[in-house]
Amino acid sequence: MEVVLKQDHESLGKAMDVVNVRDGYARNFLIPSGIAVPATEGNKKSVAEAKRFAEKREEKQKAAAGALASKIENVPCTIPVKVGEEDRIFGSVTAQEIAEFLKKEGFEVDKRSIALEEPIKQLGVYSVPVNLHRDVQATLKVWVVKDESQ
Repeated sequence: MEVVLKQDHESLGKAMDVVNVRDGYARNFLIPSGIAVPATEGNKKSVAEAKRFAEKREEKQKAAAGALASKIENVPCTIPVKVGEEDRIFGSVTAQEIAEFLKKEGFEVDKRSIALEEPIKQLGVYSVPVNLHRDVQATLKVWVVKDESQ
């Protein structure tokens, strides 16, 4: 029996896929639990239309992320930190601090999209990847400098 998946299923496929499953599995589990609907002509047409709209929306998001990436890469990110003896940083520079800096500059970037492998614990210049879309990644130059107001 052919069914149209309404949501992602780990062994069958992604949402809006038309898959062929056994009749009993479809009638007794997938359809009653709301995971799938029977693959009638009307459902297939609505799925095709929904996929087309989703692809258009995805392209717009990707284009917007690309434009944002080029703007972010041109922003100089300087983060002043308090240091002790031998220029050792008190604490570290985290993705949260970088996200707050970007917010001050007018960019709404979630801290989870800033891909710091580990917090920055020394003075210097770092290249930090920022994931804006699954296909678009910007590289932000972060200067960690000594806070002169000490």
